[in-house]
Amino acid sequence: MEAKYAALRRAVDETAAVDAHAHNLVAAASSFPFLRCFSEADGDALAFAPHSLSFKRSLKDIAELYNCEASLDKVDEFRKAQGLPSISSKCFQAANISAILMDDGIEFDRMLELESHKEFVPMVRRVLRIEWLAETIINDDSFIANEIVGLKSIAAYRSGLDIDPCVSKTDAEDGLREELAGRRPFRITNKSLIDYLFTCSLEIAVLFHLPMQIHTGFGDKDLDLRKCNPLHLRGVLEDERFAKCQLVLLHASYPFSKEASYLASVYSQVYLDFGLAIPKLSVQGMTSSLKELLELAPIKKVMFSTDGYAFPETYYLGARRARDVVYCVLSAACEDGDLSIQEAIDAVEDIFRRNALDLYKLNVANGSIHQKTTITDSRISTSCVEQEVLFVRIVWNDASGQHRCRVVPAGRFYEIAKNKGVGLTFASMGMTSFCDGPADGTNLTGVGEIRLMPDMSTILRLPWSRREEMVMADMQIRPGEAWEYCPRYALRKVTKVLLDEFNVTMKAGFENEFYLRRKLVSEGHERWVPYDNSSYCSTSSFDGASSILQEVYSSLEEADIVVEQLHAEAGKGQFEVALKYVLCTLAADNLIYAREIIKSVARKHELIATFLPKPDLNDIGSGSHVHLSLWKNDQNVFMGSNEYNYYGMSNVGEQFLAGVYHHLPSILAFTAPHPNSYDRIQPNTWSGAYLCWGKENREAPLRTACPPGVPLDMVSNFEIKSFDGCANPHLGLAAIVAAGIDGLRRGLKLPEPIESNPADYASKLKRLPQDLLESVESLAADKTLHELIGDKLITAIIAIRKAEIDHYSKNPGAFGDLIHRY
Repeated sequence: MEAKYAALRRAVDETAAVDAHAHNLVAAASSFPFLRCFSEADGDALAFAPHSLSFKRSLKDIAELYNCEASLDKVDEFRKAQGLPSISSKCFQAANISAILMDDGIEFDRMLELESHKEFVPMVRRVLRIEWLAETIINDDSFIANEIVGLKSIAAYRSGLDIDPCVSKTDAEDGLREELAGRRPFRITNKSLIDYLFTCSLEIAVLFHLPMQIHTGFGDKDLDLRKCNPLHLRGVLEDERFAKCQLVLLHASYPFSKEASYLASVYSQVYLDFGLAIPKLSVQGMTSSLKELLELAPIKKVMFSTDGYAFPETYYLGARRARDVVYCVLSAACEDGDLSIQEAIDAVEDIFRRNALDLYKLNVANGSIHQKTTITDSRISTSCVEQEVLFVRIVWNDASGQHRCRVVPAGRFYEIAKNKGVGLTFASMGMTSFCDGPADGTNLTGVGEIRLMPDMSTILRLPWSRREEMVMADMQIRPGEAWEYCPRYALRKVTKVLLDEFNVTMKAGFENEFYLRRKLVSEGHERWVPYDNSSYCSTSSFDGASSILQEVYSSLEEADIVVEQLHAEAGKGQFEVALKYVLCTLAADNLIYAREIIKSVARKHELIATFLPKPDLNDIGSGSHVHLSLWKNDQNVFMGSNEYNYYGMSNVGEQFLAGVYHHLPSILAFTAPHPNSYDRIQPNTWSGAYLCWGKENREAPLRTACPPGVPLDMVSNFEIKSFDGCANPHLGLAAIVAAGIDGLRRGLKLPEPIESNPADYASKLKRLPQDLLESVESLAADKTLHELIGDKLITAIIAIRKAEIDHYSKNPGAFGDLIHRY
C-alpha cells in the first residue's frame, strides 16, 4: 500500500503548510519551563499528561528529531545545550511550515513578539482574540494591532457557545458595570457582555471580510464541555446579519467532531480547523476525529493547524502528526473509492495550504506570502486591497486563442467578485481574431450570460505591475455548474475520463517560441522590425536580450513557473523559453501566464513579443511545441519496460500515441487553429508536415524523446510539433487527451516510425492538412472528439475557424495586425 500511495505520501510530506492557529514561543530563560509541557497539567489542555498515549508518542517523536534518548531529562538537556534559535530552526524546518497565524492572547512569561518568529517562518500574522482585546483596553493596558488577518473568540471558556445574537446594549452595559465593580485586572465572565462583544465583533468581521475563529470542544478544566458543542451556535448561524461571516470551528470541536462536520455541510459560512485534537489525542482518536470531520464537510472547508505554543517542539509535533493522520485518512478514502489518488493529492494541498490561503486572504508567489486584508496601526483597514493592490484581472482564453480579461477594483473583487464572479456574454466564446463579435454558426450570441468565477488557487501578484493581481477564471452557467463552452472545464472533463478509466494522468511541458520586435518610425510610418539579426543559439543575440530575458525569468519564477532552458532561436529576433512539465491542467494555466509575462515584460522595454506562428513569411515560424508523458501512481507509464518495449514505449504509451496519431488531422483544428498556422507547417522546417512519427525525429509532427538520464533504448515522452501560439492551450490539450483515450479504448497500434526526413517519403506518406479548412473538415467528421469534448463546443470552434478562413482569404494583408493579438 505504501508504494501504491507514494505520490500521496510525498505530497503530504512536501507541502509547505500554513499553520492557521498557533500561539507565541517563549524565551529560553522563561519561568514557564519546557518540562511543564510534559508534566501534570493541572487542567491545562496545552500540556501532555504523563503516561498518556500522546505523552509517550510525543516524547519519542522529539527524541527522534534530536537524536537523543527518549527521556524528559535527555531532551531537556539537549534543548539547553543547543539554545532556542537552534532548536526552533530545527523544529520549524522539520515541520515544513511556511506561515503562522498566531493568537497571542495567551500570555506567557517572556513571550516572544510576533516579529521574532519571522526568524524561523517566512510569514507570521496575527489573529486577534476579542476577549483579550476587551480586557486589555478596560485594564488600561497599551495595545498595538497590526498584521491582523482574522478574529478569535474564546466565549466557550467564559459563558459557553449559546450566544444570544439579540442581546441588548443595555444588558451588556449592565454586565460591564458589574465587571468593573470587581477586582482588577479583571477577566470578563458576564454572559451578556460576552455575547454583545461576540456579536459586535461579527459585525466588524463581516464589514472587513475577516474570518472569526471560535474555540469549540475540549480545553482546560475551567471550561464546561457541555456548553462547548458547536450546535449551540445555531442562533448565530441563522442570523442573516452574519450569513457572510466565515466562522472557523477550532480544535475539530472534539468530542463534537460529527456535529462540526454537519454544520460545515449545511452552513456555507462554517469552516473547520483540527489543531489541538492533533496531536493531543491517541492515534486512533486523531484518525477518527479527522474522519468524522470529513464525513460531511467539504474538503475545501477543512484546515490544518498545530495549535503550537511556547515551545517549537509543539509546532513540530502538531505538523508531524497531522501529516501522518491526513495521509492515513486520505489513503483509506482512496482504498474505499471515495477519492482517486489525484483527488487525494489535491485534498492535501487544500487542507494544509490552499484553504487557509483563500480563507484568510493570503497570496503565495514562489514561497512568499502577502495578505490582502489586514488590521494595522490600531485601526481596521484594508491596506493591501485598497492601498497596494488596485486591480484584479480576471483572465480567460477564448476559442480563438486570445487572452482576455475583466478588471475589477481590488476592494470589490474581494468583497463580491471573488465568490460570485463577474458576468460575461455568451458571445465571448464565439469571437474571432478579426472581430470582437460571435462568428456565424457558433450558436453564441449577445443573449445569455455566464459567470467568470475566479480560481483563487491561480491568483498572482503581477511581477511587472505590483499594484495588480491576475487570476484564471472558470466559466459557469450558474454557481457550481460549469458552462459546456469553458476551455478549462473541457480539459478537466477529458482528464477525468482518462483517470477514471485508465488511472492515468498526463503531464505537459511547453516550449514557447516568440519574436521580439522593436518599433521603427520612418517618414511618419510605423513598422515593427526584428530585435536583432542573429542566428540559432547565438551568444550575441542572447547577450543583447539578456536583461529582458532575466526579467522574464524572474517573473516566471515568482509565478512558480519553472524554466528549464532558454536560448535564441533561428529567426531574426526569435527566442525560446522552455517550461518544465507539470500536470496538464496546470501546464495550460502556466502557458497563459507565461505568455502574459513575456509580452508584458517586452512591452516594458518598448518591444512587442509575438507568438504568431508566421509573422514573417520569409523567416522561420514559431511553435509552442508540447512534450507529453503519462503517469500512474507517480510513475512514468509512457516509458517502456522489460515486459513491453515498443521503440522505447510501454503498451499504454503506444496506444495513447496511436490515438493521437490517428486523430492528428482533427487535433490540428485546436493546436494550429489559424490560417497563419499553416504557413508555418511546411516540409523541412522542423514543424511536422507529414502524418508520421519517429524517435528523435524533429521533422516528424510526433517525436518520441529520450532526454539525458533516460536509457537509450527507452523514451520518456513524446512531442507534438504542430502546436502554436494561436492555440487555446486547454482546448489543444483536451483534444490530445481525447484522442489518446480513443487509442487506449480501442488498443490502437502505431505504424513503423520514420527515421529520416519525412519529405524523402513524400510519395508514400500522407500530408497533414495543408490549410485550416482541411483540419476543420477532419474535425467535423471526428465523432470521438465530438463525443468527448462536446458537440456544442466543437460546433462553435468549427464556425470560428470557418470565419477566420473566409476573412483572411479575402483580406490577406490583415495578417500583419495579428502580432498585436498573439
